[in-house]
Amino acid sequence: MYKINSMHSRRKFITTSALGIAGSITAPLVTKAGFKTAYFNPDEKGLLFPLGMAGYTFAKFDIPATISMMKRVGVTNLSVKDFHLPLDSSEEKIKSTLAQFSDAGIKVYTVGVIYMKSKEAVDQAFNYAKKVGVDMIVGVPNYDLVDYTEQQVKAFNIRIAIHNHGPEDKLYPSPKDVYEQIKNRDERMGLCLDIGHTQRTGLAPAEAVKLYGKRIFDLHIKDVSAAEKDGKAMEVGRGVIDFKSFIKELHRINYKGLCSFEFEKDMTDPLPGIAESVGYFRGMLKAEG
Repeated sequence: MYKINSMHSRRKFITTSALGIAGSITAPLVTKAGFKTAYFNPDEKGLLFPLGMAGYTFAKFDIPATISMMKRVGVTNLSVKDFHLPLDSSEEKIKSTLAQFSDAGIKVYTVGVIYMKSKEAVDQAFNYAKKVGVDMIVGVPNYDLVDYTEQQVKAFNIRIAIHNHGPEDKLYPSPKDVYEQIKNRDERMGLCLDIGHTQRTGLAPAEAVKLYGKRIFDLHIKDVSAAEKDGKAMEVGRGVIDFKSFIKELHRINYKGLCSFEFEKDMTDPLPGIAESVGYFRGMLKAEG
């Protein structure tokens, strides 16, 4: 048994609780905008926000293994990635894949991250989202495609949440770079705020929510070792992100989306880290609620 820090006993309890929760579901949550976004797990009654998983977490695993891990931690919403459901999937493939998740009590609430480097890629992304039956794409359109992406948002009535990818990224390193592209556009264009990458740019996630909250549609939850470019991904609660302030700010703005975990450490054996992260974050949500 390794030691984490002085909060080891508390986190062990939270992690154990997270692993013991079943993945049952209730009816979909409907936002003020009328979009169906998520299932609430009955075991999470009283939480401020529904929880989800970003599909990239499971890049090394097939669908059955992904389902098994999600059920172990009691998270019932998934942003599906193209390695589980390719963008060029037939309608039969889409139907069978969605059935696997649905039969296990898991709702695919969005698709992505999808990179869009041509008009054809934008078209493919929106047609794919429509076939999957989701109301939002987590995507990364090139700057010269933002106008065309806005046209497709209006044509399909499907939102796009543009993902920031940290200091190394040439397009959208910070949420500010996303916001500058969408602030005067259709209100169905917004952000998927990756709080780990945001912190690595030197901007605290709580401050990002304060600045851009009305256009934040989705969240990728993680922690990082340092508020700098070389900060490494780690379990929620072990790093430098101030989760108490972050959650308070989400509560203050009445955030309507999900909090989806994207675990990028130990990706060949992520379950212990996912469980610790989910358990810690659940505890913080309950404390704030």
